[in-house]
Amino acid sequence: MASETPLCLPFIDFSNQNLKPGELEWDLTRAHVLKALQNYGCFETSFDKIPIELRKSMFGSIEELFDLPLQTKQRNISEKPLHGYIGQSPVVPLYESMGIDDADVAAKVDAFTEKQWPQGNKSFSTTIQSFSQKVSTLDITVRRMIMESFGLMKYIDEHLHSTSYLLRVMKYEGPETEEAKLGLKVHTDLNLLTILHQNNVEGLEVLTKDKNWIKVKPSQDSFIVMIGDSFHALLNGRLDPPYHRVMMTGTKPRYSLALLSVPKAGYLLSSPDELVDEEHPRLYKPYDLVEYLNFFYRDLTQSSLSVLNTYYGM
Repeated sequence: MASETPLCLPFIDFSNQNLKPGELEWDLTRAHVLKALQNYGCFETSFDKIPIELRKSMFGSIEELFDLPLQTKQRNISEKPLHGYIGQSPVVPLYESMGIDDADVAAKVDAFTEKQWPQGNKSFSTTIQSFSQKVSTLDITVRRMIMESFGLMKYIDEHLHSTSYLLRVMKYEGPETEEAKLGLKVHTDLNLLTILHQNNVEGLEVLTKDKNWIKVKPSQDSFIVMIGDSFHALLNGRLDPPYHRVMMTGTKPRYSLALLSVPKAGYLLSSPDELVDEEHPRLYKPYDLVEYLNFFYRDLTQSSLSVLNTYYGM
């Protein structure tokens, strides 16, 4: 009897040189993006604008970062919940992560680096900023395509200028067993769009709409693009963020990098009137992402979408 073909995420190619607004290739790719996000909330892509040498340097840099003493890593603090250092805990003993605000801005990355290496580490700063800046171009392309898909062209410039980037770097220890152990619990992302890159260690799983788990097979070339809660709210529920988790086996650590586009503090995220009608009543009141993060952080037993509905649902 033939075995079932494993589930996998849709793959969309962004390497075409004619991928520019107004070109046929742009329109075709935009249609693929919309279909993938409607069906899965995410998709896989390769992005050839990031040289393999830079990707290798990124993983070397975050290994160097996580090898620092605990008290040094704890200097990564932020007034915004879930933006600073998160250490291993009884709930997720394999996981730790750090956040770098405005990771595409050289001066901001330099300031982060100086806290971790007071003696300086120019190579780290240059690598982080260069990687984040290049990945941000993919983020902008995908967000522009999404806005166009829903007829929101006149809002694109405001939308892009209302956001900044947080780079979240993560390490998952190998559990030293072939029995799957929880690396990170089931969740959706709270931001607008996440672009995830990981080393060649498996662990990421995405839940489909019919409640099957897709085990994502990472490669050195692949990036995973995911819708977050904030885009779901901005689009008045037209796209749903995917539930996902990390399950670890074996002995090797998993390193991953997530560039998150986030509304700037103080910016009120609200669905345009064009997306509100009798069939699609307004789902959420306008909200500030930092305020949303604070509500979520007060009770981590709830899902972020439950928090969104509780505090901002109409």
